[in-house]
This record gives sequence, C-alpha cells and structure tokens, in this order.
Amino acid sequence: MARKETAADAANPGRLKQIALTYKMTRKADKKIGLVLAAVGIVTFGVFLAIGFLIGHPIYLGILGFLLAFLATAIVFGRRAERAAFGQMEGQPGAAAAVLDNVGRGWTTTPAVAMNRSQDVVHRAVGKAGIVLVAEGNPNRVKSLLAAEKKKMTRIVADVPVHDLIVGTGDDQIPLKKLRTTMLKLPRVLSGPQVTATNDRLRAMGDLMSNMPLPKGPMPKGMKMPRGGPKLR
Repeated sequence: MARKETAADAANPGRLKQIALTYKMTRKADKKIGLVLAAVGIVTFGVFLAIGFLIGHPIYLGILGFLLAFLATAIVFGRRAERAAFGQMEGQPGAAAAVLDNVGRGWTTTPAVAMNRSQDVVHRAVGKAGIVLVAEGNPNRVKSLLAAEKKKMTRIVADVPVHDLIVGTGDDQIPLKKLRTTMLKLPRVLSGPQVTATNDRLRAMGDLMSNMPLPKGPMPKGMKMPRGGPKLR
C-alpha cells in the first residue's frame, strides 16, 4: 500500500506540471483561454446554484454545479488546447506523422515511406480500413509521389484497399486537425489477422527510411545524385 501511495503522490506533481505546461502552450496561441475557462466554470456553477435556490436545495445543487463546472472547464480546455496544438503544427514538416502516431489502437504507422528531394513526404498507416497513404508537401509535386506509392502498394498487396490523402488546406485536401477523424471514418474491411499479415508483407518489403539514411539539412547546390546509387521512391 505504501508503495502504491508513493507512486501516486509522485505522479500527481507530474500531471499538474503537464497541465500547467499545456496551458502555457495553449495561451501562446489562444490569448483568451483564461477568460473562456473562467466564464465556463462560473456560468455552469451559477446556473446550478440558482436552480438550487429555486427548488430549495442550494447545497445539493451547488455541489453538483461545482463538479459539472469542473468537468465543463476540462472539456473546453481540452478542445481549445487541441485546436491550438494543431494550429502550431499546421504546415510544419512531419506534422502528419505526429497525428498518425496518435490515431488510436489498431493502427501501425510508418513515417516517410517515400520522399523526394524537395522533402515532400508520404507516410503510411495500416489498420482495419486497409492501407492509408498520407502525403504532405507541395500539392503539385506530392501528387505524383503519392500516385507512385499507391501503385506500388496495390502491386504488393493487391487484396487490400489503399486510400490516399493529402494534408493541406486546399481543394481535395484534408486539414491536419481532421486527419484523425477522417481515418477513423473509413470503413473497416480487414480482420485482425489480415492486418497483421499486411504489416508483415510490407515490413518484409522494407521502407525508405530504414534502407537509406537521410542527410540533415538541404542538399548543397550543384550536388548531383551518383549514378547507380539508391533511388528515392
């Protein structure tokens, strides 16, 4: 019991520190977050307290109002923090891969399965909906990169549906904040063993990131790829 209590006590400061850090990060993008949270809490508590006085049970409704005010504040804080996080990630390299890592259980994500010299990237996720290819980068360049990767997937796993998405704010693109929701709405057509078999087949094929180390920073001007060297997929 003592060990469990000690572990719980040690975890609480960590949670509080994480909440405080999240609030600070959210406040940088959402200056009104403090006023909004205060308004939600006060209004929710005030409404239930007023109802309590009207029906003659102010203490009971006051306690209930306090609990619901805390819950409502937490929900609003979570949503605005998520919105602020997506706003800061929008347009950043690798943002789509970060979202894919948090889609949920049942999904296996492999970042940067295809990349070109302009650093346009295609990520891959495998789940019960099949294979989902998510591209991020310049819309004009990334379409050909995505089409090539999709063609390769259909050749390797012909019996598995392949979906392709482009992250962005333009036409026929998926906003970063809606990527997770879009993937979860895809129809589930594969069983658990089929998902495992698909992952094993793709893992055996190998990925760009595991087969070729990527240099840091932009490619120097005038530098050419050596003939016969590894080709980008």
